[in-house]
Order: sequence, then C-alpha cells, then structure tokens
Amino acid sequence: MPDESATSPYDALLLLSFGGPEGPDDVIPFLENVTRGRGIPRERLKEVGRHYYLFDGVSPINEQNRALLAALREDFDGHGVDLPVHWGNRNWAPYLTDTLRQLTADGRRRVAVLATSAYASYSGCRQYRENLADALATLTDEGLTPPRVDKLRHYFNHPGFVRPMADGVVASLADLPEDVRAGAHIAFTTHSIPTGAADTSGPEPAHGDGGAYVAQHLEVAGLVAEAVREATGEYHPWELVYQSRSGAPGTPWLEPDICDHLETLHGKGVPAVVMAPIGFVSDHMEVLYDLDTEARAKAAELGLPVRRSPTVGADPRFAAAVRDLVLERAAAERGEPRERCALGALGPSHDVCPVGCCPARTPRPAAAGADSPYA
Repeated sequence: MPDESATSPYDALLLLSFGGPEGPDDVIPFLENVTRGRGIPRERLKEVGRHYYLFDGVSPINEQNRALLAALREDFDGHGVDLPVHWGNRNWAPYLTDTLRQLTADGRRRVAVLATSAYASYSGCRQYRENLADALATLTDEGLTPPRVDKLRHYFNHPGFVRPMADGVVASLADLPEDVRAGAHIAFTTHSIPTGAADTSGPEPAHGDGGAYVAQHLEVAGLVAEAVREATGEYHPWELVYQSRSGAPGTPWLEPDICDHLETLHGKGVPAVVMAPIGFVSDHMEVLYDLDTEARAKAAELGLPVRRSPTVGADPRFAAAVRDLVLERAAAERGEPRERCALGALGPSHDVCPVGCCPARTPRPAAAGADSPYA
C-alpha cells in the first residue's frame, strides 16, 4: 500500500475540465465564456445553445465530473493514497481560478493536474495550460503565492483508458441484431479540429499530416479494434471519423464527419455500425447531441442499425489509471524509477510539454511546460 511519501512532492490532485451549464439561464453566459475573444455573434450562440435546451439547459459533464471525483477518491482511499482531489473548470463553476485560490489558502504547494482530455492538440492540452497560467497570474496579482502545477501526461494509450472502451464496443456489438452483427463496422469518433491545428499537434518532431492528434487516435482505434477481435473472434472493419465541427466554413477541418460516414457505409451495403467515441472521456453534450441525437437520426433515416458504445467516464479502471499516473509522475519528480504503462507502439507520452508543442496561433503564456513562466 502506498504511503504519504509515494505521492511526494504532490499534496493535491486537481481535476481540470471544460465545464458546462447547470440550467437554462446558464447556457448563454457559459457559451460567452467559451467563445470570449473570438467575436462569435450572439445569434450564433443562441443556435448552439438549443443543443443544451434539448436537455433542459443542463450539460451532463458536471455530474460526470462529480462521479469521476467520487471514483478517484474511492480508489485513492482504497489503495492508501492520501491525496485530496479537487475540481476546477475552464468555463463554468467551479472555476479553475477559484479552485486554485482555495488550494493556495489550504497551503497546498505542489499540485498534479489531470485534464479531461486524453490527446495532444492545442484545444486538448495547451489551452488547458494557458488557462492554468491565467489563473496563476490572477492569484499572483492578488498578492498570493499559488502552488506549482504539473499536468499529468497524455493517457490515451494507458490500459485503464483503452480497455474500458474496448469492453464497451464488445457490448455494443452484442446488442446489435444477430443477423447484422458479424458484418458491423466500427466508427471510432473524436472531435474534429482544424487541419492546421492537427498538423502542429504534439512535439515538433510529430508535426506533419495530422500530427500527434491523428496518430494518437489511430493508435487507440487500432488497439480497441484488436481487443474487440480477441474478445469476439471476429474482425470488424473500422475507420477514424470526426464529429462536432464548428468554426468558419472556409477553414479546413478533419474529415469525414460521422453523418457523412454513415451515409457512405450504408451506400456500400454495410449492415450495421457501432459508433465508438474514443476521443472523449465522458458522455458529455457533444456525445449526447452529435452522436445520440444527430448521428442516430441520420442512421434512422438510412435504415441503418447503429449502437453507440460508452466512454470511460468513472470506470474504476480509469480511476486506477489516474492513480497510476499520479504515482508515476511523483516518482519521476523524486528521481525514482517506475514503470510507465502504455499500450501500442507510441509508448508513454512526455511528462513536460516541450517548447513548440501544440502551438497557439497567438502565443500566450502556458503553465506546466518547458516554456512555463511558473517553475
């Protein structure tokens, strides 16, 4: 059983997430937070907001984060890891700055940060680091001495992330009608991003066609597909596709879109599809609306049987993976060897984002990286 020294030098874990509205009155203010500085017209925000109003203005992400917090605390307690777990959001309460202010008041000096984004990209990594830097700057301006923050490495290929998703695909295949099950394809989905952002995702050596973002997703898709083959004894053809595109129509984004992909598969005579949202940690709004609402409607229009497999959410194996990541990083900070768990060929990701990793179009300070102003 780990003792207190196993988590040293860390004295807290911060779950850092996107945030979401908790009721109808929160929707537009939340979307204003998300799009601040981008000049998005209010009418466009109202259009996006209708997705939330279909669910009474409540994003599921907050309740899912509460469930993950409970799972982490239960796992830590059950394995003798004495580390308080806190929660802060980028775009809604509990806000990141407020949580770091409380951690400062509690005397926390070194905080490990788990972002609810498993892959490398500007929006999935560096933007979280920029938000950390903004919060630390605010506290410093208030005359406080905030804790040092260290973002835990990307966990896209950690067994505790991959295996729950593979089990979910197996269960979704089993739920299909028997006469279409063997011929079903798997559509692995993730958030589309501009191709320019994809090409520069990850460290500079990974930059190129799709960058680390596409390479990491392809790795996970292949790992899940192989685990499904081993579990079922059948190979199911698969493809990585995208969802949740936003932004200017003239800007190239990663394709194909999931709805277009369903049309293509139907045209080829594919009898059924399992949609597997490997790019997401939990079943939040983009999963519930873009897959469970829009993509299901497209499939119904085509007469194509579909199932949607679950994300990892608060699966105990994912909570155990987070514990592993904390203990692994703590050991590295102490200069002690520890196994770094990762499946596939890409291996474990870097602990500290190097200079040039997932660059922003307009450079801004970012914490928890080699270029951080906060050592």
